[in-house]
Amino acid sequence: MSKVDVFVVGGGGREHAIVKKLSESPRCGKLYAAPGNAGIARLAKCLPVAATDLDGVVAAARELGVGCVFVAPDDPLAMGRLDRLTAAGIRAFGPTAAAAEIEGSKVFAKNLMKKYGIPTAAYEVFSDPDEAAAYVKGAGKYPVVVKADGLALGKGAIIAQDYEEAARAIDSIMREKAFGRSGDRIVVEEYLTGPELTVLAFTDGRTVVPMVSAQDHKKVYDGDRGPNTGGMGAIAPSPHFTPELAERCTREIFIPTIEAMRAEGRVFKGVIYFQMMIAKDGPKVIEYNARFGDPEAQVVLPLMKADLIDVMDAVIDGRLDEIKIEWDSRTAVCVCMASAGYPGKYEKGFPIFGLDDVSGEDIYVYHAGTAEKDGKIVTAGGRVLGVTALGATLKEARAKAYAGVAKIKFEGAHYRADIGRV
Repeated sequence: MSKVDVFVVGGGGREHAIVKKLSESPRCGKLYAAPGNAGIARLAKCLPVAATDLDGVVAAARELGVGCVFVAPDDPLAMGRLDRLTAAGIRAFGPTAAAAEIEGSKVFAKNLMKKYGIPTAAYEVFSDPDEAAAYVKGAGKYPVVVKADGLALGKGAIIAQDYEEAARAIDSIMREKAFGRSGDRIVVEEYLTGPELTVLAFTDGRTVVPMVSAQDHKKVYDGDRGPNTGGMGAIAPSPHFTPELAERCTREIFIPTIEAMRAEGRVFKGVIYFQMMIAKDGPKVIEYNARFGDPEAQVVLPLMKADLIDVMDAVIDGRLDEIKIEWDSRTAVCVCMASAGYPGKYEKGFPIFGLDDVSGEDIYVYHAGTAEKDGKIVTAGGRVLGVTALGATLKEARAKAYAGVAKIKFEGAHYRADIGRV
């Protein structure tokens, strides 16, 4: 069996989960990551190259002679990282820039769904803040959702309870440029109610293989209060995703989306993320992502029994229909530990204690915002760690995860106490 050297682009908790899964493959040779983090550095050689440095990643991949590059974060994909690697003759996993627009532009995604009859919330698109405010006021329906068109680190959607909140959201996104150019256009969307869940899927542009379902916890505080974050924890599978619902989603959402992208000349290869609301009249797409979610990857990948390198090869080569992907029947829970102040301003550089006290076959600490300084692992981001545990039941997995969290200490550590209470 020939070994494959793999280069993972990114440096968060998602990338740590990907690197760990790759390291478990008997086909895995050398592992590299850019920029990586202190946890990834235990499994892979980390390179001082930013994920968004297109030329730097290409140069590093060529110099290392790797067999494949796994492009994990959203920004590099939207910038055309995969296109650049492929043009350089380097084998790479992920969607092209044209395909990644399904995440990079909510306007594109909503228009795609409308054109191809994929169920989603009713919406309007605006490039003028005054027109947007006038529309919201005239419609008079609250709550209403205001979304920045482009990438916003998972924080670009604001639920407004009344006109004043909606007007502030429009001003923040479009006039104050809270999310930069991502706010040049906005989507004003109908507010949906019902259980929210995520299904990730591998696809080679024709075949779609859904992964085990997951459920994210976006708000920073218990009880789903406070501002949105990149995610404060997740569980897999979601108890709301029944076999009947899975069949309906596959028929009405998963396959039609991939077929729509192919019809548009934007063949999607890689991992696609379906964030859905289970409304009274059925499942509806809230948004797409063009890669593994974070922290969803930290609960989905530990449950995957298949060899990730085999899956990557099948996706790239367009033969995903030839392999079988099986899943662990247990439940996974991930609790994210964040810096004080996150998702707003926070300080870095605090030593992290107790990491070596968390061990065991069914529990793992994924590093997100960490770095090594003077031989110590310190905080280096908003979301610092993700403690993931597996259990026969959701209750058991929760207990294990929180037992792990209790052993880890750093100044200002914040985490939700209700992850997995569904």
